[in-house]
Formats: sequence, structure tokens, C-alpha cells
Amino acid sequence: MKFQPTLVAALMLAAVGAHAQTKGTWLAQGGVTRVTPNVTSGDLTAPAPSGTQSDVGSDTQPTAQITYMYTDNLAVALPLGLGFTHKIYGAGAISGVGQIGSVDVLPATVFLQYRFGEAAAQARPYAMVGGSYAKFSNAQGSAVLNALNPANPAGGVTTLDVESKFAMSLGLGMTVQINKTWFADFAYSRMFLKNVTTLSTGQTQAMTLNPSVFSISVGKSF
Repeated sequence: MKFQPTLVAALMLAAVGAHAQTKGTWLAQGGVTRVTPNVTSGDLTAPAPSGTQSDVGSDTQPTAQITYMYTDNLAVALPLGLGFTHKIYGAGAISGVGQIGSVDVLPATVFLQYRFGEAAAQARPYAMVGGSYAKFSNAQGSAVLNALNPANPAGGVTTLDVESKFAMSLGLGMTVQINKTWFADFAYSRMFLKNVTTLSTGQTQAMTLNPSVFSISVGKSF
């Protein structure tokens, strides 16, 4: 039997994607994730200079994810990681003073994904919606904050308490099959998160964080 080149190519592509993302399949992947807050800061309450605001820096960490294909198109995904550390900077009236603190955050998220196209497709885009809980801990003020805060006693230390919150996340991604079981994954999501930081001196600051989350990973299907 003589095969045409187009038939051979079609069979090769089918073999690459066969059973890769079908119902009942588990996907395990590891890579890196970068979290970039999109900050809109409220003013620090009195006593503080008018317009005293904050900004929050990005962080990149190794992460993993486990995904279960509930059907050929619907999947449940659980991102995993040890958390992120974000530096807090002065903004608004205190822009340019540098770092005024830091905080650790462990985001716990579960995504429901809808994967477009056939289960055997070599490239499958997907959309996802998730529920997240951002657990903030180990918030610390810097020596700069101690010096700037008019409510801080001479020689005292200003500590921070950052509110942990539930939030909704939306995202898009793409899975590309490398062979029958191995794949690469690229994803972007946005968490819609607002919270309040309370200083040990009694002042508070409301912030909209709405972090963008970018991840790239390699994984294997089982």
C-alpha cells in the first residue's frame, strides 16, 4: 500500500496528540510563574502626608500544577507553589523613597478550564475561571517606613498587617503537545483582588492589587 505524504503527515499529527487530553487524563506540570500586581493605591489615613500611597513589586517563583480532564473539553486545574514575596514601595506623595516594606503571599486557586478543539489536537487554547484565596503573611515595614511615619514613636518600629481575601480569577492559556505524553503550557490570568493594610500605629490603606499571573511550564499526561 502506498501512502500519500499528506496522509502520512496527518497520521503523525494524530499520533502526537492521541489520548493526550482526553476524559479521565491527569496532567502534571512544572515551571515558573511571575505575579505582577496592577496597583491602584488609596491614601494612607491620618496622621500621614496627603496623598501617601504604596506600590507593590513583582515576583517570580517555581510552581507546579495538577489538572484533571473531567471531559474531553472540561478540566479542573490546581496550581501549586510555596508562595511569593513582594516588595512594597512608596508612591504618590512619598514616591521615590524606595522600599517601605515587604509581604509574603500564598495564593490558593482552583480553575475550571474549557479547552477548545479536539482532544487529540496538537495545540489547544483554553479559557478558565477560578476562585482564589490570597493568604498574606510575614508583612514587615522597613527602616524607611519607620522614619517616614509621623505616628511612629522615636526609635519605634511600624509593623504591617495585610488583609487576606477571597477573589475571582479569569484567564487564558495554550497547551502544545510535544509528543504523545509530554506538553508545554503557557497561561495568563488576572486575579481581581482588593484588600486593606493596617499599620501598627493605627493608620490604614485600601489597595486594589488585581495581579497579573504569567506562567510557562512543561508537563506530562497520565
